[in-house]
Amino acid sequence: MKKGIIFDLDGTLWDASATVIDSWNQCLANNGVDRTFTQDQMKSYMGKTLDQIADLMFPDKPKEERMRLMKLCSAYENQYLATHTCFIYPGEKEITEKLHSEYFLAIVSNCQDGYIQRFLEQCGFSEFFDDFECSRTGLSKGDNIKLVAERNGVEKYLYMGDTQLDLEAAQIAGIPFIHAAYGFGVPKTFDARITDIAELPEAADKLLCN
Repeated sequence: MKKGIIFDLDGTLWDASATVIDSWNQCLANNGVDRTFTQDQMKSYMGKTLDQIADLMFPDKPKEERMRLMKLCSAYENQYLATHTCFIYPGEKEITEKLHSEYFLAIVSNCQDGYIQRFLEQCGFSEFFDDFECSRTGLSKGDNIKLVAERNGVEKYLYMGDTQLDLEAAQIAGIPFIHAAYGFGVPKTFDARITDIAELPEAADKLLCN
């Protein structure tokens, strides 16, 4: 039986909030928008869809203008991330390499296309992840989780994330959920909870190997 772990990205595998908000603030300034946002605000946005983030950031602007700004910021962000580093969690690379020797690994996020690729390239993780998916499909995060598992023939798997939205995605997929408690959010429930990524192998084994 093929077993797998599917990960959220922001607050689970890296913290790009400082770098991303810098890029967005620069992009808005470059486009004549006199408004800036903080890293804490960006952390609260991460994990949400672009539509939801647009509503939170620009509630006073028409929907068409909100989405135009989102597209500008997202494109600028992908370019910015190519040359600006982000924070990954201590021991993450070693843990991920170990898990890849035992499980199928993938990433599913609500981010724009290109963002996961930047993570994989910047952090040198491409060899450890077998697949990924994002908002480019037009599907919900839960449906994208199922899509990735089905197209790779993964029969038993779990999702690991840090927010209530991640929990809800796992519930849609009908799979166990591991809460990354070192991340940005506090879901209402979980099947396992870890405070350090070093705890993941044991937690995953308990849920996938019993």
